[in-house]
Parts: sequence; C-alpha cells; structure tokens
Amino acid sequence: MPFSPARRAALGALAALLLVPVAACGQNTPTPAAASTPIAHTTPDTTPYTAELKDLERKFDARLGLYAIDTGTGREMAYRDGERFGFHSTFKAIAAAAVLRTHSLSGMNKVITYSRDDLIDNSPITEKHVDTGMTLRELCDAAVRYSDNTAANLMFDALGGPKGLEREIRKVGDDVTRMERIEPELSKWVPGETRDTTTPRALAKDLRAYVLGDVLRGPERAQLTTWLKTNTTGDALIRAGVPKGWVVGDKTGSGFYYAARNDIAVVWRPGAAPIVMAVLTNRSGEDDEHDDKLIAETASVVADTLS
Repeated sequence: MPFSPARRAALGALAALLLVPVAACGQNTPTPAAASTPIAHTTPDTTPYTAELKDLERKFDARLGLYAIDTGTGREMAYRDGERFGFHSTFKAIAAAAVLRTHSLSGMNKVITYSRDDLIDNSPITEKHVDTGMTLRELCDAAVRYSDNTAANLMFDALGGPKGLEREIRKVGDDVTRMERIEPELSKWVPGETRDTTTPRALAKDLRAYVLGDVLRGPERAQLTTWLKTNTTGDALIRAGVPKGWVVGDKTGSGFYYAARNDIAVVWRPGAAPIVMAVLTNRSGEDDEHDDKLIAETASVVADTLS
C-alpha cells in the first residue's frame, strides 16, 4: 500500500518527539460506542496518531482499541488499550501457543477423537475428520489458520478448559484476560460483559511473549509462527493495511453482536524489528455489522507512525 511521502515525513517527525515510551500508559478517552470500564493506563491525548484514530472511530461509528509496539525501539502506540473488549477467536492463537508449551512438538501427534455431536458452527476442518479424529497439531492448525470452532474447543479440552488456558496466560504475566466459556458462547459479548474479555495491551503482550519471547522453545515458536503467517482469514484486515513486503502473522476474531471484529498480529518488516499489534473493535448497535476497513486503516496508521 503506498504512503504519502509528506504524510510519512510529518508523522515521523512528530512520532520521534511524541511517541510514548514502553513504560508509558495508554488512552482512556470517552467511549462513543458501547462504553467499557478501563483496566488501567491513562495518558493525555497528545500523541500525533490520536486524532487519526478518533477520526476512524467517527468514520466507522465504532469503538476502537489499539496497542502496538516496535519491538526494536520500544516505541508504542496506545489508544483505549486498557479498555475491555471481547477477545473472540483471537484466543485461538494463544490457545495453540499454550498447547505447544504444555505438550511440546513431540506430543503434538497425539490423536484426539470426537463425535459428530461435538461439532458446532464454523468447523470447516474438523467436520471432515469425525471418523478418524485429528492430531493436536492438526487441531491447532485448523483453529489458527481456519478459525475452526470445534478444533478450538478440543484445544480447550487439552488444556483443562477455559480456566486451564487462563492459568497458562497468568504464567506469562497476563492478569487481565478473563476466560470463562467455550465456543460459541465466548463470542457472544455484550457491552458491560467481563467474561471472555481482554484489553488490547494484554492481548498484544501475550502474543509477543509466545511468538517473539522465550516462553516457547525454538521449534514450538517456529511452528506457531508458521500457523500465524499462513492464516487464511486475515487478508482484509491488518494485512491489507501494511506495505507490500511486510510479512503478517495474525489471528482474527468476530463476535455475534455489536459488530465485534478483531485482529492481532506480529508484523515482520524488511530491515527492522517486528511490530506487534492488537486491534479490537465494536459498534453500539446489537445488530450492527462490522467493516474490515476499520482494522485495515488502523494498521495503516500504525505502519506510518512506527516506520
């Protein structure tokens, strides 16, 4: 995606002066749609990208939460990063990471059997293998790359349920995300709900820990990265908003109500350290529909600001 040289120069100069450091806090501005109680982190609206993100909220009549960090420089972008959003299917990336951590690659060939009664909507891979079952490796692949819901529930089983996964993320320092239900109930977020919610900051930090940190051993980390880079559901989201040549490993999510739509990603740039970002959104009407361009345009703002 081409970017205006003038816009790049202006944003670059402002960003150098005003981008908040890693230890700084995020935004807590009035919520235009489906208000949610902030967890923490408040800073003045003085960052150069804030106006652009507010414009996107107005343009799409939506609530937008963002946390992004340049892992090389430590520069971050934060907007409603301490407010709760439903995490929806983005959790599948974190669940796959936890399965890799608890079972290791050597244990991923274990075959998990299930019945047709276990199948739920949006299970394009597991519905084809009821008679044979699937390995843990295949289930993680189906959940991350195709957002297969039955595969996600079977991963929950391998981890001891939602609370088992919650215990795993507590080990990497996430004391914010709350995991209570399995699919499809976990994606039925409504305003004010705290079950199955997280914040942009917490979710991005989880993704960074598993993909770029040392929580996983090298082989497991490489496998998770491959699944994210070959995800089939994210072409219209963060991938659509960053320049050509940048490699995106992402996991998308959608809710049943309030136009909830999310994407989390690690973005590898030529000649620079990766960017990690979490973009979480919703609208105010229960039957509203989401527009993927909101997340794509948010990713474009991130790319311009952190370039």
